Amino acid sequence: MESTRTAVHPLPYPTYRQAIERETARLAEVVEGVDPATPVPSCPDWTVADLTLHVGSLQRWFCTLLSGLVQEPPRSRDVKLGLPDGARAYARWVAAGIPQVAAVLEATDPRAAMWAWGEDQHARFWARRMLFETLVHRVDAERSVGRESPIDPVLAADGVDEFLVNLPNAHLFAPAVAQLRGNGETIVFQCAAPSGTAVGEGWQVRLEKDGFRLLRRADGGSDAARAGALTTVRAQADDLLLLLYGRRSYGETAFDVTGDPATLDNWFAHTAF
Repeated sequence: MESTRTAVHPLPYPTYRQAIERETARLAEVVEGVDPATPVPSCPDWTVADLTLHVGSLQRWFCTLLSGLVQEPPRSRDVKLGLPDGARAYARWVAAGIPQVAAVLEATDPRAAMWAWGEDQHARFWARRMLFETLVHRVDAERSVGRESPIDPVLAADGVDEFLVNLPNAHLFAPAVAQLRGNGETIVFQCAAPSGTAVGEGWQVRLEKDGFRLLRRADGGSDAARAGALTTVRAQADDLLLLLYGRRSYGETAFDVTGDPATLDNWFAHTAF
């Protein structure tokens, strides 16, 4: 597996910090007062308590990594969580961590070199990763209680990029990624064109016998055609983001799919994490 691109960060660093605050507050608000045993349909075997604990714990771990600007993979995820006595207080516990998260992100130079499991070995990796971990789980929380709220399309497009850029390294905790193979098929993930523009943002992935490669961004499909793309998935940025995270299915009407569905079946069978 390899990427022919370098990690990109099209959004200003403060945007990630502010969005993390908003998404965390929203998640905490959604789960406040909800029975902790409520199932989370998009996270099989998880309850609302599991989901909330996961987000709060992960954010605190990320903050520990950032505060120390760790240079090597940590051997443990053990951090001081300050958990409340019962799961019914998890929502307030998550909300109480927002000021610490904001303070750590604000105090950290996003260009500082540090270890990261993804492609970008700088502190900014963790802010970007924290945002989309939180945002997608905010959607999970809402679905568990029958709610829905929009995803900012600019953030969603950036989340698609973040997912695809880092996917080759995700085999560290999602072993199936390392088994993603093909015979030269190319998948194009294309955001539907915003109003007033000719094309939307796009990404190309080539499946090869020894793994897969993320190619440079597609420019409206012309590069994809020259590359011999077999399958294209076009949708609004938020739907595309949730599709990549396994929260949507490409068979839904929100997705315009051309090409061989078997290529997509192969992709999604190996990229869940």
